[in-house]
Amino acid sequence: MLADRTYQATTTPGPDAVPMFVEDVFASLRRVDQRRWAQTYLNGLLNVPGRKTLQRLAQAEANSAASAHGLQQFINSSPWDWSTVRHALAGLLASDARPRAWGIAEVTIPKRGDHSVGVHRRFDPNVGRVINCQQGLALFTITDAYSAPVDWQIMLDHTWCRDTDRRRRARIPDSAAAESAWQQMLRFAVHAAHEPRLRLPWVLDLRRTSDTARIAGDLSRHRQTFVCEVPPAQLVINGRAGARPVTAAEFVARRHALQAHLVPTSTPAGSKESVLLHSGPVQLPEQGDGKENDALPLHRLVVRPASRTHKAARYWITNLVDRSVEEIVSLTRHTRAVDTAMTELTSDFGILDFEGRSFPGWHHHMTMASAAYAYSRLHPHTYGRPHRAPGTLEHASLPPVRLTS
Repeated sequence: MLADRTYQATTTPGPDAVPMFVEDVFASLRRVDQRRWAQTYLNGLLNVPGRKTLQRLAQAEANSAASAHGLQQFINSSPWDWSTVRHALAGLLASDARPRAWGIAEVTIPKRGDHSVGVHRRFDPNVGRVINCQQGLALFTITDAYSAPVDWQIMLDHTWCRDTDRRRRARIPDSAAAESAWQQMLRFAVHAAHEPRLRLPWVLDLRRTSDTARIAGDLSRHRQTFVCEVPPAQLVINGRAGARPVTAAEFVARRHALQAHLVPTSTPAGSKESVLLHSGPVQLPEQGDGKENDALPLHRLVVRPASRTHKAARYWITNLVDRSVEEIVSLTRHTRAVDTAMTELTSDFGILDFEGRSFPGWHHHMTMASAAYAYSRLHPHTYGRPHRAPGTLEHASLPPVRLTS
């Protein structure tokens, strides 16, 4: 996924910045007209305000009628490989700023009708009712400077996977199956496990998941490290022979093998303050596997207690047992960077605006939105929007990913 080259994004770019970016990211598109339409689509995503429909993107060009037809063909019919483009995109981002971690975000895309690929009815906790929608899952690379999406999956339910006629009309490949958000994420992790340069920690929010032990076990089996935020009710074991599971909140209240740490941290205002944290070794009970406590892998529970500044305690589970608490906590702050990026992708880069119906069209559009977002991070001065550093969005507008099995 990471390319072996250096991208000079830090130099002040001139009018050729977008064409050069397109030549780099879309080099796998062999036809000149494909790369030209990629540049047109990218320019539209970067410069057209409001909704990013094909018609509005085309209006940014002099010959909008011809552009509308060309963009329609490029996104919905042209057989270009989005995975190769995403590979190149991840390489550019990695050469600009060293990746620190992987993140995951889920997006709900409201839809009308039932013909768009993957559309189904589900309860949306944000609006408190059942809606008609698509669900997408994005893989983010997280650096100290920004977070950006480098891969996408659309989630299909069984109604799509069992209906051969619907699959044919939406051009869904045989390899696409009905999977949960966690199963889709594990695909990302398996791919990363085969590339040493991609072995970065996973920073996940599992507060709405009841299967943390399985997720942690699957990541560990694929040689992946992680820091996962969990709810106070998460069951843990303190590791002593015969010890019974208790909640993370109870573990802290009973002060099981806890150490105190004063960790310097940055505030949203840019100042420094010391935060009191506690940590201790724990194991995660695996339901129904018959394992004794001493056969379970050792993890670390890190807790930020409630205080006048932070009204609620927060809890993290990690298998980075040999790292300092300060380093672990620095990784947890990156979840805000993913929230910030997803909020901007939704409001400014059109990830909710794709009007096509096909599986390839959806992936092409999400790839173009990812490319536009990456360009805005690599060239913030030409894009003309303020650059947000990770962790500056205090209240994320998106819910935690529900990585259920």
